[in-house]
Amino acid sequence: MEKPEKIVFQTAKYDDLVQVVKLKMNPSRKIFKEWFQYDYSLSKSQIHFMKKLIKQNINFLSFCSEEDLKMYFIAILLGKVRFRFEDKRGFYDKPLKAIVNGVEFGGKTDFMFAMGVKEPRKPYFFIQEFKQTKHSVDVEDQLLAEMLAAIELNKVNLIRGAYIVGRHWNFVILEKIAENSFQYFVSDSCDSLTFNGLKQIFVCLQAVKLKYCE
Repeated sequence: MEKPEKIVFQTAKYDDLVQVVKLKMNPSRKIFKEWFQYDYSLSKSQIHFMKKLIKQNINFLSFCSEEDLKMYFIAILLGKVRFRFEDKRGFYDKPLKAIVNGVEFGGKTDFMFAMGVKEPRKPYFFIQEFKQTKHSVDVEDQLLAEMLAAIELNKVNLIRGAYIVGRHWNFVILEKIAENSFQYFVSDSCDSLTFNGLKQIFVCLQAVKLKYCE
């Protein structure tokens, strides 16, 4: 098959991505150990916040729309993480574009944490959200397309992200191992409507902000 002329994040598919670059999933979870075990102590107010957020949404996420999921849960959680400091902040629904092995990758991202005040300049982390189940367009594939573009823009060999399907979050690491050759890792799922699951998500997001944004 010939390389596609353009890949749009919102409709990206794995079969298209592998026509542009070598891309394989690595089933190992060891790479997540440092990230998931980041040393972060929760305050009493943060614990209270998470328990309250779970209580408010435990019977809601099963039928809410994508916009409801974003506004009533995801945005509130990201606001508590405080993805805005110095010259870095979170950006919602912002365009991103890069040329990857001669193919234009582009589109709007659900959420990215990036350097920049008015406009994102250097993305560090992406979140791609979906509602209840993966549809014909796979949320994981959309996220990988965004991460491939970011690696090219940043001229780095590794970037992090996460995708959300209903109450479940999976964290993803994409690593460049050679020219136009990549491997990616997907974490075990974290259930955001259990305290331990939401705590793990919160710690991982704090690690992105405090450790992985250089």
